[in-house]
Amino acid sequence: MPKLLVKPEKGTGRVSHVTPQSAGWTYVGFDLHRMKPGETVSAATGDREVCLVFVTGKGTAKAAGKDFGLLGERMSPFEGKPWSLYVPQGSDWAVTAETDLELAVCSAPGLAGGLGARVIAPEQLGREVRGKGTNTRYVTNILPENEPADSLLVVEVITPGGHTSSYPPHKHDRDDLPRESYLEETYYHRLNPPQGFAFQRVYTDDRSLDETMAVEDGDVVLVPKGYHPCAACHGYDLYYLNVMAGPKRTWKFYNAPEHEWLLKA
Repeated sequence: MPKLLVKPEKGTGRVSHVTPQSAGWTYVGFDLHRMKPGETVSAATGDREVCLVFVTGKGTAKAAGKDFGLLGERMSPFEGKPWSLYVPQGSDWAVTAETDLELAVCSAPGLAGGLGARVIAPEQLGREVRGKGTNTRYVTNILPENEPADSLLVVEVITPGGHTSSYPPHKHDRDDLPRESYLEETYYHRLNPPQGFAFQRVYTDDRSLDETMAVEDGDVVLVPKGYHPCAACHGYDLYYLNVMAGPKRTWKFYNAPEHEWLLKA
């Protein structure tokens, strides 16, 4: 099995690169570009759909023959909601940075669903509070299952320092609807302040997979299967951007039964 912890490259350009081939799975791809003003990144989606998330910074965007103008607003992932751009399969796209820009490229198989390119603006995004006490975290749904897409599910979460997240542990690694859906998943992590670290464990019931990782600013964690809780250390807030996809576009998870009592406490 490939390493689950993907460290970023130094400097600018494409600093993180996850493909189905490199991850040893079928659906999810993830790239992270760090760009300076005036720099451009472009690509063709081919047989995949893409959600471009402006994690930080501003840039002008074109996709599927349309000019979408200047997108992006926040300069920190810990402040406000993101701008995003959905690009269907069979399309070209390009983004030129107007400021320092972190651009996430989330991808999954397209299904020739006839969807057009569209902006996903901050005011369109739902935000919710999940959990209680030190399990409280703040969720922004960028591309949830009730919004049009072929395969992609995209969401970002902020977990305050000292809190847990993706917890109680849950998994979604069986195609067993309506009880559980099979979804591969990536976590793109950021820390505030950036010198901090957090922890993420990925494990299965039989412990054939059981890895606990110290995640630092800019790290990507692969979740091919199993439970995948996170813990943010005191003094350091944790942001992560999740990309999920599988054979069916729905998020149905299964809680670890030995920890499910926490939901009733």
